[in-house]
Amino acid sequence: MRILHTSDWHIGRTFHGHSTLEALRGVLEALTAQVRENDVDVVIVAGDVFDSGTPAAACYTLLSDTLRALAETGAEVIVTSGNHDSAARLGFQAGLLREGIHVLTDPSAIATPVTVTDEHGPVHVYGLPFLEPALLRHEWPGATSQAGVLAHAMTLVRADLAERSVGERGVRSVAIAHCFAAGVEPTPHLERDIQQGGLDVVPLQTFEGVDYMALGHIHGRQQLAPHIRYAGAPLHYAFGEGDKPRGSWLVELDATGFAGAQWLDLPVPRRVVTLRGAFDDLLADRAYDEVEEAWVCVEYTDALPQADAMRRLQERFAYCAKVVHAPATVREGDGRTYVQRVRAARSDTELVEAFLGHVRAGEGASEVEADILRDVLDERVRAEALA
Repeated sequence: MRILHTSDWHIGRTFHGHSTLEALRGVLEALTAQVRENDVDVVIVAGDVFDSGTPAAACYTLLSDTLRALAETGAEVIVTSGNHDSAARLGFQAGLLREGIHVLTDPSAIATPVTVTDEHGPVHVYGLPFLEPALLRHEWPGATSQAGVLAHAMTLVRADLAERSVGERGVRSVAIAHCFAAGVEPTPHLERDIQQGGLDVVPLQTFEGVDYMALGHIHGRQQLAPHIRYAGAPLHYAFGEGDKPRGSWLVELDATGFAGAQWLDLPVPRRVVTLRGAFDDLLADRAYDEVEEAWVCVEYTDALPQADAMRRLQERFAYCAKVVHAPATVREGDGRTYVQRVRAARSDTELVEAFLGHVRAGEGASEVEADILRDVLDERVRAEALA
């Protein structure tokens, strides 16, 4: 059996104020083509289908179009809810969907799998929606954390599998979850809602008992064990994700269980790059020609802020979406507060110098600026004398 594992579509998310809806539509069309070309039997979407609990109408249209296209390939489509989704809104029409599309959002139905059959027999797919401990602690034992609710959910899965193994030979199974699992490679740009410490980390042993564990929540592909993987998001949703490939896992199950997984790359509609350097170099250096059509974050290293930086950069990089002033060197302060510096000033010139040093990370007036300040202050003195 061939299973395509994808996740974290985040339909409706913007990229620094820019819509990603049409770019995502193109990528999901490419994913649908891969499902057809690779004779995929099951498509798994492991949560965060939408970016918001209240998605706009256009987001529902894209989801409906995509699910319909995937089902038309002949694959079974199994979708679970993530922490960004409203389980109620995502799942309300589950009973009205066409045959072959399954939207699993109900915690009480975790032990009821979607069963798909191949030449080797049935494969039971268990969908675990994002589980909120606060909503389940009065019903499930130990439901005080993500680790607790996932442990209980997988206990339900294993209990159901144990019952089925009595009447079935070679029971094979897949489970889907949306969580932060232990062993995820640490990065400075983890998914925006993840808490990395304490109770929100789910130990890998929690997922024992199934042949493949399809995880969502992390936006970059990761392999925590041969049969436990994150597929990541189909688009780059942050500059910190720019070096992460986009795609999905094509998972193979043979007669005995997990037989391997192959990575399928998805097209990147527009590259995401971060440039760092002196402002004038960024505007003039031909080495940056190749990224003029990319989404660009600029970190310019000049000592002083540049006037109208975004507009000037967009004249070269039309899709410059973020500008950061990141001086290459920052002068160390003398330990005095701004108030102390102002009180110590013995002249208007020193007062202005104290202000400039405060707002420009210790960088005082340049020679040109100092000349202008002297002229302005001298003119003020002359004006007061005449008055």
